[in-house]
Parts: sequence; C-alpha cells; structure tokens
Amino acid sequence: MISGLYAITPEHSDTARLLEQVRAVLTGGASVVQYRNKSNEVALLHEQASELLALCHEFHVPLIINDSLRLADLTGADGLHLGREDGSLRQARIVLGGEKIIGVSCYNSLELALEAEANGADYVAFGSFFPSSTKPGAVAAHLGLLQEAKVRLNIPIVAIGGITLDNAPALIEAGADAVAVISGLFEAPDIQLAAQLYSQLFCRPVPAGKWLH
Repeated sequence: MISGLYAITPEHSDTARLLEQVRAVLTGGASVVQYRNKSNEVALLHEQASELLALCHEFHVPLIINDSLRLADLTGADGLHLGREDGSLRQARIVLGGEKIIGVSCYNSLELALEAEANGADYVAFGSFFPSSTKPGAVAAHLGLLQEAKVRLNIPIVAIGGITLDNAPALIEAGADAVAVISGLFEAPDIQLAAQLYSQLFCRPVPAGKWLH
C-alpha cells in the first residue's frame, strides 16, 4: 500500500551524502523512497541503488526505481515507476514479476490512470499540482482531478509537483494517498524534521471528520 510521504531523491554523485540525506528522511517517517537519477553512469547508478535498497530495508520501506526497468531488475529493487517514455507496464510486469510495485505517471489524465489500473499498476501519480523546480515545464493538474480519481480508482493515488508543507494538506484532503516530495525535503534546513512534518499530515483529521491515516 503506497501512502504517506513518498520521498524522491535528488541527484547526487556523492553516494555517502545521498545515503546520509535519505537516512534522515527515513528516520523522519517517509513510507516510500524513489531513486531518481538521470545520469548515464551505469556504475554509479548501480552503486547508489544497491546502497539505497539496503538502507530502505533497514527501515522496512520499499525502494522504487525511477524510469529504469533494467536497474530495478539488476538491483532487486522493490519496484519501478514508469513515465510516458519509459516503456510498457506489461513488459515491466513480465520482467519484475507480480510481487514488485509498479507505479505509473498519469500527469493530468484520469483516462491514463484508469488504463494503468486496468493493466495492473499498483499506484498512479498525478501532477504537477504546483510549479516545480525539478520539472518547470510539467503539465498542470488540478485538485478536482484528485477528487474524481478517488471515486473512480481502486489503487493508491500519489500527488507530485511543487509540494510544500503549506499546500500538501489540500492535496491530501482532495484524495491523495501520498505526496511525492523532492525539494521540500532535501533542500530543507533540517531534512529529518521536514520528513516528520510531512508524515504528520497523514495522521490528523480532515474537516469532514474522516481520518487520513
């Protein structure tokens, strides 16, 4: 079950620094970590993914690999996240098997999400909900999409894009099961505290009286 704080790693060539930061995020309560690195340095990618997998398992948290089916397969990671250009869900499921987590980016399209669910995705991600420094040209999504998706989908929904402690509550109340955060975590003065504050957003009542977590 994908829920809570979904941490996405920044790109670091310094593996020790990356591990230190991710440990802080995990200590703060992140429930999922996605390794995202667009480098073509195969050795670095394999080293970092393998080290992160071991670290995440210390905390009993799954490690999801962004984009690369090959890297997810080679390292034995817990799952894979697929974007529009990252290959087919069907192929990923054949390679990784039924026990691995596979998520799909659906941008601002409920139709893509419904298709992904029908094809066996374990979760979908929508965004960008707010301007993002990581993807400044990303398509825009709106809160109404989360509300409709929550009614029509039976798999977890992740919100992404420019998420901060100030705007995350609105996404959660609209239906997001998890919020995916990069800058709001890894650029925070105190990474562990930031992770704690994001995680606590899922442990409070919403105005309607329903518990988020």
